[in-house]
Amino acid sequence: MDHYKVLGVHKNSSKEEIKQAFRKLAMEFHPDKHSQSSKHLRDSATLKFKQLSEAYETLVDDRKRAEYNIKSSAYGTHPSKRYDYHYGGGGGGGAYTYSNPYGYGYGYSGSARRSGGDGIYTKFEMGLRFLTTKSFLLNATFVGVLLGGMYIVDAGSKALWKTRNPGKSFEEAMESVEKAKARKDSSY
Repeated sequence: MDHYKVLGVHKNSSKEEIKQAFRKLAMEFHPDKHSQSSKHLRDSATLKFKQLSEAYETLVDDRKRAEYNIKSSAYGTHPSKRYDYHYGGGGGGGAYTYSNPYGYGYGYSGSARRSGGDGIYTKFEMGLRFLTTKSFLLNATFVGVLLGGMYIVDAGSKALWKTRNPGKSFEEAMESVEKAKARKDSSY
């Protein structure tokens, strides 16, 4: 399900535009408004309202919207959904309609915008979104803590060596150990 198409908004719509679209469609498809309708129409309206609510909840939250955009651009739309695009001539106007197996549909008319997904800006934007996702930031923090811990242990062991062996470096001590082993081996 394409959340942008469910609400009839573009991918670059503001939060206010998303809220307005949701309010308008929620009033139209709210289950209470269809309580006296036939069972089929009532069920269709309820399903549509659930889809609207899910789309709104995802797109109005910045973090969820960024994750959704990354996933939808990486995986495309679900093949069971059928989208028919009809572009008008002249002033660049167009419309799309959405049909699904439940028998109801909706559409949007307006200027048709196409975004190429292969530009360097799009790849940079996707990379930036990846770098700011919660899981990446948690993993980066974990790696930072591990590296910091390794540095602290290394610095602590050097400080401990210097306090117990004043005037001798670790390398000098290792050389003297190797020489003692060589003398011991040659004496046998």
